[in-house]
Amino acid sequence: MNPERTGTKAGAWHRASIAPGGQAVWRARLTRRLLEAPFADFEESMVERRAEADLFYADLQQALPGREERAVQRQAFAGLIWSKQFYHFDIPRWLDGDPKQVPPPPERRHGRNREWRNLNNADIVSMPDKWEYPWYAAWDLAFHCIPFALIDAEFAKGQLVLLTREWYMHPNGQIPAYEWAFGDVNPPVHAWAVWRVYQIDRKQHGGHGGHGDLEFLERVFHKLMLNFTWWVNRKDVAGRNVFQGGFLGLDNIGVFDRSARLPTGGYLDQADATSWMAMYALNLMRIALELAQHNHVYEDIASKFFEHFLAIAEAIDSRYHHGHGLWDEEDQFFYDVLNLPNDQHVRLRIRSMVGLIPLFAVETLEPELLERLPGFRARLEWLLTHRPDLAARVSHWHVPGRGERRLLSLLRGHRLTMLLKRMLDETEFLSDHGVRSLSRAHLEAPYVLRFDGQEFTVRYTPAESDTRQFGGNSNWRGPVWLPLNFLIIESLQRAHHYYGEDFKVECPTGSGRMCSLDEVATELAHRLTRLFLPDASGRRPVLGGCPEQQTDPHFRDHIPFYEYFDGDGGRGVGASHQTGWTALIAKLLTPRAALH
Repeated sequence: MNPERTGTKAGAWHRASIAPGGQAVWRARLTRRLLEAPFADFEESMVERRAEADLFYADLQQALPGREERAVQRQAFAGLIWSKQFYHFDIPRWLDGDPKQVPPPPERRHGRNREWRNLNNADIVSMPDKWEYPWYAAWDLAFHCIPFALIDAEFAKGQLVLLTREWYMHPNGQIPAYEWAFGDVNPPVHAWAVWRVYQIDRKQHGGHGGHGDLEFLERVFHKLMLNFTWWVNRKDVAGRNVFQGGFLGLDNIGVFDRSARLPTGGYLDQADATSWMAMYALNLMRIALELAQHNHVYEDIASKFFEHFLAIAEAIDSRYHHGHGLWDEEDQFFYDVLNLPNDQHVRLRIRSMVGLIPLFAVETLEPELLERLPGFRARLEWLLTHRPDLAARVSHWHVPGRGERRLLSLLRGHRLTMLLKRMLDETEFLSDHGVRSLSRAHLEAPYVLRFDGQEFTVRYTPAESDTRQFGGNSNWRGPVWLPLNFLIIESLQRAHHYYGEDFKVECPTGSGRMCSLDEVATELAHRLTRLFLPDASGRRPVLGGCPEQQTDPHFRDHIPFYEYFDGDGGRGVGASHQTGWTALIAKLLTPRAALH
């Protein structure tokens, strides 16, 4: 303690010698007022707090099938709550220095984050990992908010609003990525998270007249329109609705650093960036349609995002770019395309998560919704009548007694079937514990790009990275990652809403077992939950081959929520307390009917 008893920080220092097998207990109590006997009712208070927590979770977990599922979910929630932390970063002061102190080195004004003078963060924020990554990451935080909404919807909504406030969002509309490079580009999943948190909050709590928290939805929507415009103006090099986002949070998934100057020259058309933008357009369209049911002005804005989606859907297709689109007819898969300075185009045939992200751009429009919004419906019909090239991007079928249901998706029919054939192949993407980030086919057949005497290689590595190249120990070349698996599951569920039980694919590929898209989604969710649940022998895949963790009663039931997971065996890899987006398992453990 500061002997002057001033300041904002305090620390307690205790020393003790503990005998083998012995124990020591320290008690601490935080209070706003001076207590004469602060520990007199300590045990009683602890019993009461535990009982309150048990009561809260007993109500939340009524539909969970078993003790193990409830224990895993509760620990996921606990880790999520533990990762909340006060975060303070004043960029102007960091650049200019403190008054009356030694000025910072002059090169700081020419280094990273110098263009973020608007940023002055001093808030409680959900961290990716409070130990290893004690700073916020924009796309991580969007995923955090989904499980947070199950236990504290107000906090989840507050976090999503926070990143769009003027002391976070850049005046040009960019959302800050993370402190070591706020200008990096993260996948634009904020709108998706806003819509999902809105839905979860409405289903759980009702309120707001039964229509959900429209003020929250509208408040963030206006800021996200600025961010969408930033993407359109900054990340579409040729102005043809094909995007180049760069890094996009996937670290070393590519053959070279997609955020740096390419060693080949030229630029990349990215299948993931373009698909994220198609998804973004559909997310904003759906939010606008929700708002339009209470203010018809939003019908015009919904129409605009509908057009944006159709333009992106057309641009991603090879048939509209002289064979240089992102869909490869021969492989029946999406790939990045390298555009070289000599006007050559090289399709980078790396079968990775980049080519699965087009699944995420999917939305259905119900006939009842279109009936309530005649302005939007009229614009939709005009486009489908006068732009038959774009009309081909929209599927529709007649719902008896209700009208036409529409499907907006980058993947329909044959292409969806062919992409899922690869994704559900256990020799490629599908593992026992979810969808891998890179096809296992690249273990025996690495992808190699040769250019100007240089050789660039991508090889399947299921766990720790075997290269420090632009990713350090992070790895998108094989492991299973919860956030993108979660989006795959939700996308399949939305597609099933349109296709129904009659549309079936083989799962796993080659098994002869035909499943609806909803059944495929359920199977993937089951494989992911198996990471944490004990098998018949009591072994949890997440704990890997460590006998102490697997069998010792002090460890075996305490679950670490890792950053990602071994694509072959399911062992946890990377940061061991990244409960943030790995806490999505809490949502997957909740039966869907329980949220209605």
